[in-house]
Amino acid sequence: MSIDELRAAYKLLFNTKDGETILKDLEARYHVNGSTFSPDATETAYREGQRTVVLFIKAMLADKPKREDIVET
Repeated sequence: MSIDELRAAYKLLFNTKDGETILKDLEARYHVNGSTFSPDATETAYREGQRTVVLFIKAMLADKPKREDIVET
């Protein structure tokens, strides 16, 4: 699957009413607009990992994602 096909699949999934609801929930649940800091460095790293997944999804939905936001597999 090409990166363009993959981006199209992300858009097909998340550019629906239900998809938008889920994305908003993920943003709130996984610290996208808040701090990931914890006194425990391991917890901070864990929270940053959660946040990074949501940021990746948002990058895939963007009209022109930055090249460094996409890792081809």
